[in-house]
Amino acid sequence: MLTASGFQIQSVAVAWQVYELTASALDLGLVGLVQFLPRLVLLPLAGDLADRLDRRRLVAGSQAVQALGMAILAGLTWTGTISRESIFVLLALMGAARTFEMPTSQALLPALVPETALARAVAMGASAMQAATIAAPALAGVLYVLGAGTVHGLAAVAFVLATGLTTQIRPLRPQPALTGTLSGWARFREGLGFVRRHRPVLGAISLDMMAVLLGGATALLPIVAAEVLHTGPWGLGLLRSAPAVGALGMSLWLARHPLGRRVGHRMFQAVAIFGLATIGFGLSHSLWLSAGLLVILGAADMISLVFRQAHIQLETPDAMRGRVSAVNALFIGASNQLGEFESGVTAAWFGLVPAIVLGGVGTLLVAALWWRWFPELGRVDRLGA
Repeated sequence: MLTASGFQIQSVAVAWQVYELTASALDLGLVGLVQFLPRLVLLPLAGDLADRLDRRRLVAGSQAVQALGMAILAGLTWTGTISRESIFVLLALMGAARTFEMPTSQALLPALVPETALARAVAMGASAMQAATIAAPALAGVLYVLGAGTVHGLAAVAFVLATGLTTQIRPLRPQPALTGTLSGWARFREGLGFVRRHRPVLGAISLDMMAVLLGGATALLPIVAAEVLHTGPWGLGLLRSAPAVGALGMSLWLARHPLGRRVGHRMFQAVAIFGLATIGFGLSHSLWLSAGLLVILGAADMISLVFRQAHIQLETPDAMRGRVSAVNALFIGASNQLGEFESGVTAAWFGLVPAIVLGGVGTLLVAALWWRWFPELGRVDRLGA
């Protein structure tokens, strides 16, 4: 909850701050790109270390670095020395730290619960994260009246607390020792090979990447809020919270009522709904209608997330979970951060509304193609079966 809160608070502050400094859709897209590029370079190392080192300590160290980056952002803002370039440098630093946090925390989760409870644990963990994601952006939007530095400082505090709590985690099972003399890159290639050989895993990861890459409009929310919906930071916070409302509701439902049968088919349905909601959001001129469509979008995305995370972890041997989670994190980064860059570029080329609508249409096309190219993904009946 704390890491989700800190990240969302920082995202609102950075997005609005960059928009105030440059008023550029392309710069808003670059916010995602500079966070993704370190992941592209460091993920092989991150996946290898997640299988070789104490996962709990690696997660805590990553969170501490992100706390430092946010504290520096706050200091630069308070002293009036903040700039577009300094924001991008610090975002790259925090993106590098997040590169180690994401696959390691995903690989750690199966050691905290029995395997039979993993799907529900994923949904419950997502519920906690989404609850924070609902409150944090709205809080950041309201607190922005006190200045961006205050918002950055609050995000830093959240990550400091998260670091302390992470050190208190006690896994139920010991982490298996990684043996062999392979290099870190060779071990990462083992993770890539595992994903390539297991087509339902490959299909789920790549489908999510392409759908969010094309359909994600998060980077454009400051422009949508200001120029289409004619609102301010509080409206931006509302829009950023809306997908989390839908995701929270769906994750709470899935925690009590697991997906059950025909889970692959349900995931394809969820991706199609994601695309349709994106199209509707692009065409909306009402703040509340836009927020409602983002709620639907978030609920659909949560179905895909629970399926993907539970299926990948259940199908992966524990000794390889860090590396496979690193591959998954690479795809997630491509969908989220590169998706923000893609949204900024297409908005600069075609205009705001056409960029969002075309992204939704692209998501529907991807769902149809993956249904044809990965039939075994659609035939997955039960998680872990």
